[in-house]
Amino acid sequence: MKFRYLILGAVAALSFSSTSGLLINLVQAGEMSSPTESEAMSKKAGTFVAAEHPTQGMARIVSENSKRFLEFDRDFKSDAGPDLHVILHRAASLPKGGLKEQDYVILSRLQKVSGKQRYAIPQNINLANYRSVAIWCRQFNATFGYAPLQNSERASQ
Repeated sequence: MKFRYLILGAVAALSFSSTSGLLINLVQAGEMSSPTESEAMSKKAGTFVAAEHPTQGMARIVSENSKRFLEFDRDFKSDAGPDLHVILHRAASLPKGGLKEQDYVILSRLQKVSGKQRYAIPQNINLANYRSVAIWCRQFNATFGYAPLQNSERASQ
């Protein structure tokens, strides 16, 4: 019985040793990201400006573990309203109202009117086609506020 545990322990140790060696080789070969490289990388960022309603804070698009997200910082704030959505828009500057459906894509309903929040960006959305993010009231086709997006460096965590 003790011999069985000894053999199982030896097999486990060899497996761990070869697996960790493989992981080290993958990291060194650049096939796997090291922990510092897997931090969120900011692709675009911008500061909200008011349109129909006061809106403030920062928005940024980040890439993390092969997924993309739109994040609002803790200083984000907008007025409450009916049917509020977070959208990506083709133009850098938006009118107060009258958005055309072909010019934007809806990411999600707005989670809350203030504070840090995050929205997943579907992989089928080509971010090169969108130059701003907006808080938009679908019911009245009114832009509460928007943030022109510009290319940026590594996101700060």
